[in-house]
Amino acid sequence: MNTAAKGHRNEHRSKRILETAGYAVTRAAGSLGAWDLVGVSATDVVPVQCESNRPPSLAEREALTLFLSPSNCKRLVHVWHDRQRWPEVRGRGL
Repeated sequence: MNTAAKGHRNEHRSKRILETAGYAVTRAAGSLGAWDLVGVSATDVVPVQCESNRPPSLAEREALTLFLSPSNCKRLVHVWHDRQRWPEVRGRGL
């Protein structure tokens, strides 16, 4: 499987997790922005960056940390490892 297909598949897996948790989710397909997914619920907003087999680089983490967002925003990184059923979820310091 090529890396683009793997990334696409993992984004959809993360999207299903957020939808199951009650979020309305938008996927930024082909976007070069900071976040791959944005989930919105009645109480909060959750932008998610999806990675495959590695955490974000230092430059990526800095961009995610500096991203301006409202106080009810929970920034997350989902790191999907091969053959794992659930992602490694990182928050706060990403």
